[in-house]
Amino acid sequence: MEFSHTSVLLRETIENLNIRPDGVYVDGTLGGAGHAQEVCRRLSAGGRLIGIDQDADAIEAAQARLISYKDRVTILRGNYCGMREMLAAEGVYAADGILLDLGVSSHQLDDADRGFTYRADAPLDMRMDRRQALTASTVVNTYGEGELYQVIRDYGEERFAKNIARNICRRRQEKPVETTGELADIIRASIPARNREKGGHPAKRTFQAIRIEVNRELEVLEDSLDDMIDLLNEGGRLCVITFHSLEDRIVKNIFRKNENPCTCPPDFPVCVCGKKPKGFVVTRKPIVPSAAEVETNKRSKSAKLRVFERRSFEQRG
Repeated sequence: MEFSHTSVLLRETIENLNIRPDGVYVDGTLGGAGHAQEVCRRLSAGGRLIGIDQDADAIEAAQARLISYKDRVTILRGNYCGMREMLAAEGVYAADGILLDLGVSSHQLDDADRGFTYRADAPLDMRMDRRQALTASTVVNTYGEGELYQVIRDYGEERFAKNIARNICRRRQEKPVETTGELADIIRASIPARNREKGGHPAKRTFQAIRIEVNRELEVLEDSLDDMIDLLNEGGRLCVITFHSLEDRIVKNIFRKNENPCTCPPDFPVCVCGKKPKGFVVTRKPIVPSAAEVETNKRSKSAKLRVFERRSFEQRG
């Protein structure tokens, strides 16, 4: 099926990148290249965009969408956690702006065969990179009850995680849980009737949790942001779009730590730890979609954009 994805917070993200025509920009989650295309439109012949994605479908779609900018675009397949090494292999050691648009793409949700959605019956997969071995089926059918409970509770913030984990394990004693439809049925039966329709589809949180586990999404994010800030040139910006509270909390905390890394006790008259700020948080509160955007793209509703600008300690402010 055709790769389609509506870019969320497009105008706000492009504005906050402060694009210089001759700058170097990195889209670490290239997807359908909606954000990347707008970056390219603002680049001169001396500018450069490097797009990274682990999904083969996204790579193919982005190559087609950015064909008219091929002289200034490099597209790489991989996870953004390896950004520093991937850029170095291309002779790039710093960037003027980096963008992450996290979460699952519209294409991945709409293509039932990818196994991301509870709205269709398909094999349990949920891999953003189909080259990896771990799938949703592996998680559902091999993790112990305690492991499943922890994943669903922590990554899905699901209050009925214990019931769901227990019932998954009971069902798979009879036969493996093979499809998204089977899993959704187990989840639905694990949640009391009065709670099922609160907060959307009853399987929503558990599917999110399993997807995060399969793709190591929070671990990758937490391990990558410091490195991305270090990759920025003076005045460069890192823009991150998140779609749930777990991601947003990680971004907020890491941005705050890079703005104020001092670990001295609060009663010390002067800083002695020697840790200096790497820049400042541009967005004191996250930027959220307008009512008009939410109306035209329901999936944008939970999006939040946070922005960090790299500045040396001496030049801050």
